[in-house]
Amino acid sequence: MSILVDNSLARGLRRERATDTRTAARVWSHWAWLPVAAALGLSLVGIAAIATTEPALAQRQFGFLIVGMLMASFVGAQHWRWMRRWAWFMFAVNAAFLVFILVPFVPDSIVRPRNGARRWINLGSLDFQPSELIKLTWVLAMAAWMRTTATVKRLDGVLATIIVTLIPVGLIMLQPDLDSALLFGPALLVMLLAAGARVRHLAIIACTVLVLAPCSYPVLKKHQRDRIDALIAQVIGDTRINDGIGFQSNRAVTLAAAGGLAGAGKEEAGTLIHFNRLPEEHTDMIFAVITCRWGFMGGMAVWLLAAAYAFGAFMVGLRAGTMFGRLVAVGIGSMVFLQLLVNSAMTIGLLPVTGMTLPFVSYGGSSLVCLWVTTAVLFAVASRRSRGFDLDA
Repeated sequence: MSILVDNSLARGLRRERATDTRTAARVWSHWAWLPVAAALGLSLVGIAAIATTEPALAQRQFGFLIVGMLMASFVGAQHWRWMRRWAWFMFAVNAAFLVFILVPFVPDSIVRPRNGARRWINLGSLDFQPSELIKLTWVLAMAAWMRTTATVKRLDGVLATIIVTLIPVGLIMLQPDLDSALLFGPALLVMLLAAGARVRHLAIIACTVLVLAPCSYPVLKKHQRDRIDALIAQVIGDTRINDGIGFQSNRAVTLAAAGGLAGAGKEEAGTLIHFNRLPEEHTDMIFAVITCRWGFMGGMAVWLLAAAYAFGAFMVGLRAGTMFGRLVAVGIGSMVFLQLLVNSAMTIGLLPVTGMTLPFVSYGGSSLVCLWVTTAVLFAVASRRSRGFDLDA
């Protein structure tokens, strides 16, 4: 009898060890490592590109990278269930920060205006930009809402998600920051498709937006209309605007082409950028610095890293096991990839010049730290995926 009991206990211990082994493998063997590796590659490329003209800022960016990775290691170790549970609370707090920076009587020592925009909260050594974090908290809130497919099967359900999305979009546009606000629409479309929304509902809304979009031109601010006018002039070959509203775009395109296939190298690229007086070379226009220094090959390397990030995020979503995890992953992947697409396209003259930065690459502590925290959320979803597929998990 004792022998039978001992054998039963031994089998139980072996099953427990096998379960522990499978759990450990699930935690450490998953697709989220691909976005992590891509994020690190983009971050290091950004530091090297910034160092082309601003070595001191490159050192600060490296410090921001360390902070971002430390925060990411903490967030990535958490379970995604608490993120779903607290998603709406985090979104509401983040939205409150967006309202706070717009309050006119808040002193400049707390909300630091730059170029007429109120986007940053002074935290001493780091300026916190709520519009960067709202991208993540919005994705979490939308995923928590849309995780039951029935929510978005109806047209009123789709319209409800659009109404909620207009809250951060409107607050960001009041800063003003139209460029960041434009990221939410396409990301919402991808998330709705992944959640099972009806294509005809989305087609109706998309067609309505496309028809009404040209009507917004008269209400745009002058500098926003100038950017569109500059792109049109560049397309038709009108060089009269190159010393005016088209200066930044013209300089960016010129320097991007100057790198050729393999690049001009650090010293020559730095000289070209200096004498061409490229505005915002370490932030909005850093893709021009990359292609000038490393050429077409450098630009392709950035694109491949971005594609790897998005692919890894979508694979995390495919294998998440829950609708919440799927929506979080595709929302993050589409948001980051779209931002890189718009930034690089404007640099080479395919889109109007905007104030949109290159994710992980452009200088900015708030942006870099938030992006690493966002990547950590992907890691948390991938390392604790459910067995099977649970819509309500």
